[in-house]
Amino acid sequence: MKTILAKATENDTEVLVKASEFIKNGGLVAFPTETVYGLGGNGLNADAVKNIFKAKGRPMDNPLILHISSLSQLEELVKEVTPCAKTLIDNFWPGPMTLIFRKTDIVPTETSGGLNTVAVRFPENIIARKFIEMCNLPIAAPSANTSGRPSPTKAEHVFEDMNGKIEMILDGGECEIGLESTVIDVTGENPVICRPGGITLEQVQKLFPLACYDRHLIEENSQDFKPISPGMKYKHYAPKGDLTVLDGDFSKIKEFMLKNPDAGFITFDQYRITNSEKEFSLGNINSPLDCSHRLFDILRECDSMKLTKIYSMRPPADGVGFALCNRLFKAAGGKIITLD
Repeated sequence: MKTILAKATENDTEVLVKASEFIKNGGLVAFPTETVYGLGGNGLNADAVKNIFKAKGRPMDNPLILHISSLSQLEELVKEVTPCAKTLIDNFWPGPMTLIFRKTDIVPTETSGGLNTVAVRFPENIIARKFIEMCNLPIAAPSANTSGRPSPTKAEHVFEDMNGKIEMILDGGECEIGLESTVIDVTGENPVICRPGGITLEQVQKLFPLACYDRHLIEENSQDFKPISPGMKYKHYAPKGDLTVLDGDFSKIKEFMLKNPDAGFITFDQYRITNSEKEFSLGNINSPLDCSHRLFDILRECDSMKLTKIYSMRPPADGVGFALCNRLFKAAGGKIITLD
């Protein structure tokens, strides 16, 4: 299969029509969102959904997210829009937030990972919305990378992983946020965050003081755990090299780095240690959203340099920083060294 890589804007009608035709015919198209690039297929077509899993090498029990271009599309997909869901929709859609609802029978079990729930997102990115609108279908779209690898924030990242596996890639430039959407279970009275992202727990708690993180984000999960959201169970976002998170006193981390000159190191502007090309700064440690924007790109830079050992300083875990920590820990497979 030859994968078409095409520059796209919201005004490129010819390109977007061609992409939508691939979707309508059961094909796969990668497209930009404000979070990361998504690998899209017809979310109501079980065969197309199976091909998404095949292209990514993704476990079939890892549910997908349906992307919509208008709130009217929700009606056929979900059994009920709870008061909790409506409040969040009014405040954060369109945007980097995915909501988990009870699904209707129109949603294939392949899309929902065999669950009776479905995850839905209304993206803010205008190219994504125009593309979905032209498809006139809910688009199932996990991140457009090989399963387990760093999520793609640029079209070239998608091409690296998906060339020859999918029909088309819409190049809409670099993604604004660079972390996957916040996923929130709204089937109950209060929101439960299943995957942290750009919409933070603190923001949600301003609307729902009893909102909380799902316990599976914090506890170690058993192998038979069935995830309700993407990003909960499996190792994700990992570079090819072995990544470990470093925690503890900066002087000890500096000493550790200097003793391991062949490794790659991920630091922050305020804590640069060397001028080595193997040291990568996420940015200002006090701007976690900017740091999050850089993370996946840095992990892929480490791959391009064929670094076999990579260490990252642990960021503060408040606000968006919690999502950044979540991605780093998942990428490291939970490996952390505390240096006191």
